[in-house]
Amino acid sequence: MNEAVAAGSPKASGFQADPRASISPSARIGKGVHIGAWAVVGDEVELGEDCQLLPHAVVLGPARIGRENIFYSFCSVGSVPQDLKFAGERSELVIGDANQFRECVTISRGTHHGGGTTRIGSGNLFMNGATLAGHVTVEDHANIGAFSPVHQFCRIGKHAYVGACTVITQDVPPFSMVVTERETHCFGLNKVGLERRGFSAERTEAIEQAFRLLLRSKLNTTQAIERMRETLSGSDDVKELIAFIESAQRGLVK
Repeated sequence: MNEAVAAGSPKASGFQADPRASISPSARIGKGVHIGAWAVVGDEVELGEDCQLLPHAVVLGPARIGRENIFYSFCSVGSVPQDLKFAGERSELVIGDANQFRECVTISRGTHHGGGTTRIGSGNLFMNGATLAGHVTVEDHANIGAFSPVHQFCRIGKHAYVGACTVITQDVPPFSMVVTERETHCFGLNKVGLERRGFSAERTEAIEQAFRLLLRSKLNTTQAIERMRETLSGSDDVKELIAFIESAQRGLVK
């Protein structure tokens, strides 16, 4: 951890802070730190050299933070644990170097039952999608995709890849790729939604016939489009559906 100085005059201390920022007198701020407008640096926070707090970022303590970390707007780092058993006992957050905490990311301090410390290494990117429960360990070079919850006490091994929207309830082996099955299907016309938007019965019937060809006939997609053109050419909605299908670059949900 870099040597830091007690917060006071930014000019005297070697860091820059917007006058609208809130900085605790007990915070220790390293040289080259930039603190934006309405950012908050709480009690017992140590910020290493060249860290950046963008406007509205919140960093609370006790926390010991290395150098060149970037805290983006509206992230909340170092807040009390999200644990009903937490009774105000001392806990802390320890962060290495060159991490990025993107918008709306939340990092809580540790709990007594987990050793009292949340530890983060160096060179990590945190985005607001993956959710790690208590006592989770994520090893080096692992990647956890968006909206993937990890159950408490689980481990994510080195170089593992967890695909987006994957629920993890057991340990993920090192070097592995773990992705939930993709069983998404198209079930046909959004009839209620179209009626609410004022679509007439004639319009919805034409679109419904198109979906029957696309989803329930024994025709492949190309054949279904040809049949739509032959039998439903008078419907502008069907023409729009065909144009959408033919412009697809990642396939079509069917």
